[in-house]
Amino acid sequence: MRGMRRPKPLSATPLPAGRAALIAATALFTMACVFRADAAAPVAKANGPAAGWDAAAAARYLDTRLDWWRKWPKAQRDHDTACISCHTALPHVLGRPSLRASLHETTRSAAELAMFDDVTKRVYLWHEVDPFYTDQKNGMPKSGESRGVESVLNALFLVSRDNERGLFGTDTRQAFAQMWALQIQTGDMKGGFPWLNFHLEPWESPSATYWGGTLAALAVARAPASYGAEPAVAAQVDLLRTWLRGGLTGQSLYTRTLLLIADSELHGVADVAQRDRIIADLVAAQGADGGWSLPALAPWQRVDTSPLPTASDGYATAIAAFALRESASPAASAALAKARAWLIAHQDKATGAIPAVSINKDRKPDTDAFAFMSDHATGIAALVLRPAS
Repeated sequence: MRGMRRPKPLSATPLPAGRAALIAATALFTMACVFRADAAAPVAKANGPAAGWDAAAAARYLDTRLDWWRKWPKAQRDHDTACISCHTALPHVLGRPSLRASLHETTRSAAELAMFDDVTKRVYLWHEVDPFYTDQKNGMPKSGESRGVESVLNALFLVSRDNERGLFGTDTRQAFAQMWALQIQTGDMKGGFPWLNFHLEPWESPSATYWGGTLAALAVARAPASYGAEPAVAAQVDLLRTWLRGGLTGQSLYTRTLLLIADSELHGVADVAQRDRIIADLVAAQGADGGWSLPALAPWQRVDTSPLPTASDGYATAIAAFALRESASPAASAALAKARAWLIAHQDKATGAIPAVSINKDRKPDTDAFAFMSDHATGIAALVLRPAS
């Protein structure tokens, strides 16, 4: 794969129709070859799964959910692509590599390969594809918000794929370039990225901009160090750090938990005292059963006025435990051990999922959105329960 020729990035300058079609066709054919070769590439092995954790069932759950998402009519977008989601595709991308390693798998599912094909296709056709949500259909400023979300997710998805195959691809570099081009350069959001706001927690709300910044930080942390050291890139990473640092005070424990994750992977966001404070607050908010409830992390209110459950929840526990694991702090070790035990005990043995509830509504099991929080909880739990490296 290292010697395979990659298609050149598309220029923002319009090309003649015939030449554009030829370049697009060549790019897609080459990408298809790379992905099919990637499917058969060996994946590094690791120690076995945590005792009691059914990694195979969790992997099947995430694969099944990704396959469902890609076939869901509401996920379909132009140029025969599908939307990549914060709730279903993202946790698959984050959690599936560690599950693959612990299970000694060497191939990816058809749905996963198709997802990466879609992402790469949209990266190369960036100036031709529509945003996932548009001003015309969804109201202003949804086009700009949608581009910001997609640019960050594209970079994170492709660099996560590259980490497994041992190649920092041209398509990944282009995705990063598109992300940095949308980084906000002025005002209160300087250093952050436009982010979708549908007033839906936790990923499409005013405070979700910090979620987006955290994902951008994770993308940079997964890129080769030489990339982050490039002068132009380093300057933009510093802007991102500075913006994230501004959320360390006056924000909910949930937001500060995300920033602890960003700092633990990218570094330079929080100082020692700030890190220790977040860890201490997370430990104090942990329930006696080892889990975290959603109300313990933020003063969320459901839009349907139904009460937010106060019992420990799969998503709240997974994200809090992930932050504690990434912090590598001795002060977090006991709380992390209890959280890991909670996640293992609450895995649905029939489906492999870590059950979680909606922050926004009392969703019913027969609705399409019912499983979205469980999707994310399961993917993040896979990171929490992955073997020690």
